[in-house]
Amino acid sequence: MGFKEARQRVIQSLKEGLYQHEARSSIEAKNLLATGKVAVAEVVDMLRRCNGTHHTSSWHHTVKGVQVHVIKPDKPDRWYIKFYFLDPEAPETMFISVHPEDGGQAGS
Repeated sequence: MGFKEARQRVIQSLKEGLYQHEARSSIEAKNLLATGKVAVAEVVDMLRRCNGTHHTSSWHHTVKGVQVHVIKPDKPDRWYIKFYFLDPEAPETMFISVHPEDGGQAGS
């Protein structure tokens, strides 16, 4: 799945409330959407400002066959948004990370 489809689906999932957050250590720093420190509308605005140069994807490190997307908005600030879709046919999203880029370390 490419950038345009991934962005469209993740925005749809946010607008419809069809998302979850992956359990992880350091969630207070690495998933500000899960903690409520960043609003859904803010994440949607960041995603809308992005183009394909802000996007990369790779396979999930433990779940075989799951494509993980990373979108790094850079205006007005640099952010790191990492997620995957729970169902290839539906927009429901699992967020791994949502934080300012300088707020996360390697493996964000």
